[in-house]
Amino acid sequence: MSYKLYYWTGLQGRGEFVRLCLEDVGADYTDVARIEGDDVMTPFLDGEHQGAVPYAPPFLTSGRLVIAQVANILQYLGPRHGLVPEGEAKRLHAHQLELTISDLVAEVHDTHHPVASELYYEDQKAEAKKRSKDFRENRIPKFLDYFEKTIERGGGRFPLREHSYVDLSLFQVMSGLAYAFPKAMAKQKLPLLRDLQKRVADRPNISAYLSSERRIPFNTTGIFRHYPELDG
Repeated sequence: MSYKLYYWTGLQGRGEFVRLCLEDVGADYTDVARIEGDDVMTPFLDGEHQGAVPYAPPFLTSGRLVIAQVANILQYLGPRHGLVPEGEAKRLHAHQLELTISDLVAEVHDTHHPVASELYYEDQKAEAKKRSKDFRENRIPKFLDYFEKTIERGGGRFPLREHSYVDLSLFQVMSGLAYAFPKAMAKQKLPLLRDLQKRVADRPNISAYLSSERRIPFNTTGIFRHYPELDG
């Protein structure tokens, strides 16, 4: 089975959560915009292509299917590649956790764009400092403590007692937050999440991906951005 992933070039962004899943299972996929440019997505976004019309990237095509939204894409890929446990209850739990991760990612974005996405960061720095202070002091601990306890309830190694796409997304969250808020993250005591992060990074396909040119470095155009003034 071959897939086509559509996401903006030059940044990890939300597309990285899908890439990690595809890379982990060694899927045959093409990161289309990196080859053809961002304009290749326009017919999909304008409704000029067969299939469901996505609101925004990332979206994935699989045959005639057009699947958008990270949690939705991972819910589709998980059962097909052994990245989610069997059983309705566990698969619903995986989707629930992924949706919570999506909520966290949205809050990360709003630390540097709290007023409007259309404005430059420089146009909303004062508001970003206020938003980031609350995020560092309240939201990071609340979200990450929840996931830490989820791993504990799952037996201490995985949120779902076995490897799943949720692990890959938590790896990306931990890596991104460490880049964006290194001082704040250094204060967090998260032994289970940090152990999960390391074990994901050591997975053969993920390790190879992280050391390849396909892994775009974190930068100040993505969701996880490091501005020293926002890190306290």
